[in-house]
Amino acid sequence: MDHGVDGPFNRDQGDGPDQDFTKGPRPAPGPPGAGRPPYPHGHPSGGPTGPFQRPPHAQPPMAPGWQPPRPMPPVPPPHPPPPPLPIPPPAGEPRGILWAFVPFLTFGFGTPFSFLYAALRNKSWNLGATAAGYGAATGMAMLLTQAESALFGALSGIMMLTLWIAGTVHAFAVRPSAFPRGAPHDARNEHAIRLAKYRRTLREQARALAAEDPALAHELRIGRPDLPRGYDDGGLIDVNHAPPATLALLPGADDALVERIVRHRAEHGGFLSAEELAVDLDLPPALLPQLAEYAIFLP
Repeated sequence: MDHGVDGPFNRDQGDGPDQDFTKGPRPAPGPPGAGRPPYPHGHPSGGPTGPFQRPPHAQPPMAPGWQPPRPMPPVPPPHPPPPPLPIPPPAGEPRGILWAFVPFLTFGFGTPFSFLYAALRNKSWNLGATAAGYGAATGMAMLLTQAESALFGALSGIMMLTLWIAGTVHAFAVRPSAFPRGAPHDARNEHAIRLAKYRRTLREQARALAAEDPALAHELRIGRPDLPRGYDDGGLIDVNHAPPATLALLPGADDALVERIVRHRAEHGGFLSAEELAVDLDLPPALLPQLAEYAIFLP
């Protein structure tokens, strides 16, 4: 198709797609407010049309070169709370409550016997004298009941009532000293004691197994905490095969003793028992029981 000068894409008129918009003078901008208003038929809110006006409550325009303020440094974390106070050991359980109720439950007749029991249990002469006094008063009250006089009978009743009430109050008053609280039991300490005894049992079982079947003991790696294993021997250490770092775990073993053990193994072979180890290396006698508890000597 031939596009002439008067064709639809006339370069001189600037209507075609090949027009170069980067060349030629640009039209000068008109005055403010000139051009097509944003709302030809009026503002939707009913206000006047025209250039945008800043509302009176808006902030003024920012000056050139203005920068926002730097962010505040991070707030340091609050001080950590103080560590919790150690849990006080539990108090011992109260004792002697049933003993203190004996005078009340027996209407005063058991008061001498309850105080006599407390005197024998604590080896207390004061409680023994108290038991004798209550016994004499009880015996006198019973003798007065044998009399035919009404006065003696009333006196006997008053004495038994006094023994009943006074004996009960007295028993509760002396109970803390006659039956002191037992020693407090700490669950953590009891668990630690049971664990230590359990590991001692494991060591004894491992020794018996090693004495019965040394090859199986080597396979289970008894006395070798430096190697991966699944058998718990209770903390035994094989003096004849363990490396120096493991030998240092023995009780009382310092660097000098470990070096002497390694040198003796290289020159003379392994040991047969803790006694031989103590004799060959001239160890102090106080160290022998500690070594014998954790040392094992596999061939």
